[in-house]
Amino acid sequence: MRWPVRDAADSMAGCSRAALLNRGRTLERATLLWNVLGVAVLAFAAFTARSVALFGFGLDSLIEIGASVVVLWELADAAMERRRMALRLIAAAFAMLAVYLAAQSTITLVVRYHPHHSPLGVLWTGITAGVMFTLAACKSKVGTALDNPVLRAEGRVTAIDGVLAVAVSVGLVLNALMGWWWADPAAGYVLVYYGAREAWQVFTD
Repeated sequence: MRWPVRDAADSMAGCSRAALLNRGRTLERATLLWNVLGVAVLAFAAFTARSVALFGFGLDSLIEIGASVVVLWELADAAMERRRMALRLIAAAFAMLAVYLAAQSTITLVVRYHPHHSPLGVLWTGITAGVMFTLAACKSKVGTALDNPVLRAEGRVTAIDGVLAVAVSVGLVLNALMGWWWADPAAGYVLVYYGAREAWQVFTD
């Protein structure tokens, strides 16, 4: 039986380390640019819809921007000390996101705040899910070929970004079609779970 990780490494076997590093940097720059655009789109959509989930996903995009910057910094010098610091910076950002969204989603449920509909939010999160899953798969392959735990970890962050995009999109659709206002803060709790899990995994590795 061939494991997927081994297959990914084999497919990159013919590439030089310099070429792999360039691929890793290109993937991170693409992630960075997409999320910079996403922050602007999500800020507008969250403000107009008064959506906790969209606002939280915008914060997640900010964290992804920070994570991409951290990985680009780490790829410039893959010393072990720099790797450890890079991983902890990514984990700390996710821990802060989880704490904030847990409080905000709880307040929204308690006061029974009803967000507005957001076609822009549904469209953007749907497209973002596909982009993030594609980037995550590529980062996993390159990170495995380089044996770089930071790039692999950031690839997981990108995959989580895709999962969160799906969750937020579903919450927005349920609110729009069924009037389930609580689906929006519920999607916020999904972000809380994944953010806390990723932070815990990095800190305990």
